Amino acid sequence: MFSTDTYTNRRQQLSHNINSNGILLFLTNKENPINFEHNTYPFRQDSTFLYYFGINAAGISAVIDLDSNETIIFGDEASIDDIIWTGKIETLKEKANKSGVYKTLPYKELKPYFQKVIQQNRTIHYLPPYQAYNHILIADLTQQHIYALQPSASFIQAVVQQRSVKEHQEVQEIEKALTTTVEIHKMAMTITKPGIREYEIINQMRHFAENQGCKFAYPPIVTKHGEILHNLHSHHRISLGDMILNDSGCETELGYAADLTRTFPVSEKFTPIQRDIYNIVHQAINTASGVLSPQIKFRDVHLRAVTTLMEGLKDIGIVKANIEDAVQADAFTLFFQCGTGHMMGLDVHDMEDLGEQYVGYTSIEPKDTQTFGWKSLRLAKKLEVGNVLTVEPGIYFIPTLIDLWAAERKLSEFINYDKLLDYKNFGGIRIEDNYVITADGYRTLGPELIKSIDEIEELRSSQIL
Repeated sequence: MFSTDTYTNRRQQLSHNINSNGILLFLTNKENPINFEHNTYPFRQDSTFLYYFGINAAGISAVIDLDSNETIIFGDEASIDDIIWTGKIETLKEKANKSGVYKTLPYKELKPYFQKVIQQNRTIHYLPPYQAYNHILIADLTQQHIYALQPSASFIQAVVQQRSVKEHQEVQEIEKALTTTVEIHKMAMTITKPGIREYEIINQMRHFAENQGCKFAYPPIVTKHGEILHNLHSHHRISLGDMILNDSGCETELGYAADLTRTFPVSEKFTPIQRDIYNIVHQAINTASGVLSPQIKFRDVHLRAVTTLMEGLKDIGIVKANIEDAVQADAFTLFFQCGTGHMMGLDVHDMEDLGEQYVGYTSIEPKDTQTFGWKSLRLAKKLEVGNVLTVEPGIYFIPTLIDLWAAERKLSEFINYDKLLDYKNFGGIRIEDNYVITADGYRTLGPELIKSIDEIEELRSSQIL
């Protein structure tokens, strides 16, 4: 945990920012069974609960009474029946005190507490639940039908406003995660050789990370099929001529995440065609990250990235005509179907459970949820000092999508389909780094992970393939 003052101050700031009355409800996640009650999936605490209370335990809830300025944690202390299985552990009272909360009540008191709140006709604020158990719990506590639940927009907005600007100690945690993440990426580049399977790379990365006290922040994407944006199939055997796309990041004990992607050849060197595409993506991340600054809209950063990608594709003959017109017509979505980046912090896609329309957009410029390519842009609003985010352009040659567009001759005024056939089975390349927005621009976070062709080839050629 951070200091007691950290959590006390965060809750005070939240109460001030929400500018409302009533009760704020905070729920922890539940230990969910895999196939029977006592065989559970690995527990991960709700990130908003971690942010405001720092307690990494299931089966508790908390409230902040905005009118009386009282904070209560509801939960049960371990019984002797629990202790014989777990050993003596820190009490809930001790955990609450570290969080700056000095009133705890048994969990059975939670429902009567809310019955009284409802009788007093007071407002109950809650965040969007994403675990089924918490859907049911909120419906029960608020005496509503489960399909009638309406999370509090003012609560969501206040949390997003606060969590979007990272404290110095949070940035330090993210860089701690990045330190291990950089090492597992270098390890992947080192151990990859013909004949190995993708999951063997993942297993060695996981082993190293856990030896550093970290775990994966999300299921790692380690694949020779980089054209599949979130490819979690890791059974393929690797051959000379393949490229490996490695999108993986670690999470610290306090829950802060890193998120890096590199693409590298299985051979000692990139082939000429791999080199051409890699250089385009490399130029795109340099160009897009170079304009990061307070008050720039991330939508414009995205447009800078896609324009650079299209210019590079024009240089090798896949794209034709005026680039500005091609971008305006969304021709880039044949090659780059997702967004250029997202917020990160306690979640690798920070606060995504609260809704992208709140995290990455504003009510004045809402999210496009319909247009192909644009609906996958998670972040578009103006950046501010303290934001931590990714920049991750890529080029993905998806055979099914190419066939679909080619059959329609879609946007053929901008796309040279004859030339594109040479790249249909190329795969995909993505490069991703993490950044914090500063008063004078930005800073790349963590130790530097090699990404130029020369650096990657030097490392690869030093290995025995």
